[in-house]
Amino acid sequence: QVQVVESGGGSVQAGGSLRLSCEVSGYTYNRNCVAWFRQAPGKEREGVAAVDTDDRTTYYADSVKGRFTISRDKVKNTVYLQMDSLQREDTATYYCATRGSWCYFWNSRAHYDYWGQGTQVTVSS
Repeated sequence: QVQVVESGGGSVQAGGSLRLSCEVSGYTYNRNCVAWFRQAPGKEREGVAAVDTDDRTTYYADSVKGRFTISRDKVKNTVYLQMDSLQREDTATYYCATRGSWCYFWNSRAHYDYWGQGTQVTVSS
């Protein structure tokens, strides 16, 4: 059974940094697309970033390009989201999601089979 466990959320002032972690376990073959989504109160869940099965191809929402970096540590089966220059608009619950194939519609919620429980990120001014 595939499990997805996020950690690393918290509160930070605008301009600060946080790193989220997503540990994915249970896949028979360690080739999967992993993405981060976020959902703010009253808003739709949106794709933030994803890393593809080759560990090199990455995708980002325009709103976070240049500020967020997604990466994967295959030994630890963990995907990280380094978030720098955080803004109040980044406040949301962040969810990690995965599917056992490559990312071809990376920012579509329906694309993913397994989700984590979410971790809260709050950015204050």
